[in-house]
Amino acid sequence: MSAHENEYHDNMVAMLELVWGEGYMAPGGPGNVARLLDRIDARGKRILDVGCGIGGPAFEMVRTHGAEVVGIDLEAPLIERAAAAARQHGLEDRCQFRVVETGRFPFPGESFDIVLSSGAVTQTSDTAGIIADCLRVLKPGGYFTCYEWMRIDEPYSDDMLRWLKLEELTYVLETIESFAALFRDAGFVDVEATDASGWYRRECRREYELIRSDLYPRMVELLGQEDADHFVENWQAMTVVCESGEMRQAYFRGRRPA
Repeated sequence: MSAHENEYHDNMVAMLELVWGEGYMAPGGPGNVARLLDRIDARGKRILDVGCGIGGPAFEMVRTHGAEVVGIDLEAPLIERAAAAARQHGLEDRCQFRVVETGRFPFPGESFDIVLSSGAVTQTSDTAGIIADCLRVLKPGGYFTCYEWMRIDEPYSDDMLRWLKLEELTYVLETIESFAALFRDAGFVDVEATDASGWYRRECRREYELIRSDLYPRMVELLGQEDADHFVENWQAMTVVCESGEMRQAYFRGRRPA
């Protein structure tokens, strides 16, 4: 992983788990996985989880949806934690995790029934390339389904720039329309884009109120005063851009032609 600089430090991962649930680094928990797999029969299917993080969604796909999962991520410490958790939960025979480099996935074509991702594709510099490679590794008739952070088709406001600075993460945000177009350009059919901004606007406000009140003492204990205050500020900034409508969230789905 010589070309990649890890962005998810231990305190950030701890904070995300505290707010979003054990093993989760994107909002929604098991309900998010259910929405990603809605109307897709995952039982007995082989799923590639792109940007798998520390494994929470993969474990949910195995336990509740009956799938077998291969999780990939750029960050070795996250993969180490995911693999350790799989062993701890006795799921290592149905969940494998591996570190990958940027670029083409290390799998032959038509290797997976489903490709899934949650909040990872727009954290890379080659969004179109990743979507095209998702098509390549899918079997004919297979689905790529993802949940992503989005932007509107306007220059970033000062509020958005403030949030991006506080996040300290790489984002290459697309609009809902342009991201759906990338699916069609790659060759996917039956492309669906579902705006989920209203849902997360409410969730974000709830999370912010929680972390600045009931969760705050636990955050100080777990993260230290400085990082606890940073995340309160970060969530406040995120709440501003969600409630203004400048930052959006959406679900996308496309099928590889049979």
